[in-house]
Amino acid sequence: MKKINAIVAGVMLATATTATAGGILTNTNQSIDFLRNPARDAAIGLDGVYSNPAGVAFLPEGFHLGINWQYAHQTRTIECNNPLFALGRKNQGNTTKTFEGVADAPCIPSIQAAYNKGNWSMQFNFSIPGGGGKCEFADGLGSFESVVGSIANMLQPLGATGYDMDGFMEGRNYYFGFQVGTAYKITPDLSVYGGLRLLYGTATYKAKISNIMVNTAGGYLDFGSFLQGAETTIDGGITKVNAGISQYEAAGVAVPAELTAQKAQLEGTKQSLNALQKYSQGVNLLCNQSSVGIAPIIGIDYKVGRFNFAAKYEFKTQIHMENESTVNEASEIPAVNKFRDAEKIDEDSPAQLALGAMWNITDAVRLNLGYHHFYDKDVNWYNNTQDLLDGGTNEYLAGVEWDITDKLTVSGGTQFTRYQLTDAYMNDMSFVVNSYSLGFGFNYKVSDHVTLKAAYFQTNYDNYDRVTSKEPLVSDSFTRTNRVLGIGCEMHF
Repeated sequence: MKKINAIVAGVMLATATTATAGGILTNTNQSIDFLRNPARDAAIGLDGVYSNPAGVAFLPEGFHLGINWQYAHQTRTIECNNPLFALGRKNQGNTTKTFEGVADAPCIPSIQAAYNKGNWSMQFNFSIPGGGGKCEFADGLGSFESVVGSIANMLQPLGATGYDMDGFMEGRNYYFGFQVGTAYKITPDLSVYGGLRLLYGTATYKAKISNIMVNTAGGYLDFGSFLQGAETTIDGGITKVNAGISQYEAAGVAVPAELTAQKAQLEGTKQSLNALQKYSQGVNLLCNQSSVGIAPIIGIDYKVGRFNFAAKYEFKTQIHMENESTVNEASEIPAVNKFRDAEKIDEDSPAQLALGAMWNITDAVRLNLGYHHFYDKDVNWYNNTQDLLDGGTNEYLAGVEWDITDKLTVSGGTQFTRYQLTDAYMNDMSFVVNSYSLGFGFNYKVSDHVTLKAAYFQTNYDNYDRVTSKEPLVSDSFTRTNRVLGIGCEMHF
């Protein structure tokens, strides 16, 4: 009966970050320039403070400031197949049920600033490299509804024929990044960069499991009333068995083994019911997390004729999220212990290697290529979940820019993201799926000092199918959607 603890686990783990582009825990969409052309790893521009910091040294002397705003809307859809769902009141006998989470990030801001003087470039970047919004599952998740179904199934000998429940969860997750660094032009064609990024992580997870009902021959009873009635019935059975045992003992006759076994079974069932009493009023949970981590970043940029090449390496950021939670006691379910009060949980941000190339085909047209690798296997995540992956994340990027006039630039690009997933890693509580993204947008130079930007970015996801049991058939199909709108402004003085 202790399986109901898995409800708690499912609720607390059900949200992942609202990353719109990048690795499992990393957002790389830190500018409107990225949205309109994600292959920015060797581009020369102010957005390079994040994507190509060494290249920012080649901007003109003076102060440069960029302000970006993005709105992201995601859905996460899990189609679950489980025979236990047929016992659910709202499922109308169906064994397949779809659970959808809606993740909104209404405001993803970022700021890039640089001051160039001579061969030096002093830079600052504020961004949200992880998280950025909240995710809500209005009907809960299959992972914990199946637990309620399994409990109803186990209670069938006590008269249960089905279940009903209301589930809700909401998770909010932000990682704020503050990056400072310096680039230096060693020669007119070669620059290097060194900097530090501080990550401040904050997250809140809320969950409510309510109106747990058990269907019986007399109709639906709330879970607490059913447990109370079942316990009364079991107590009567134990009393009857004890009376029979006493009669055998008084007569000096050996107690039949089946009578002793019946008593042990009844007492075991009563003990299991007692373990469920704490959940008779449902579940209400709240966990707040926070942490700070810091890591260095290095970069290089090199020009050769009409070509520009760049590389950036972000070191791993060690993150230990500290909990403030209503979960005070240790549980048999490891996932619940992740949210125990005062626990420090490993949530490292993986190291990243970014390589880029840009070809100025003409003075007005530029072709961009990029590659990202996230070292997901080299981090420390809770319960060593990184070990369940087959390897790190790879991304392949391409894009093109065209200066139609001196004032107007249009661009478009694509990004392919490939995770090295396994069935053991995937679950409906937190999942990613291979994808390809398309972005397009424009820059408009209002004056020599002000440039306006706008872009749209959409990610199209594959389906990941997982079979956890063939007899009976228990399976899941995972997918997502993602759309981002962004506007920005650059100022140069």
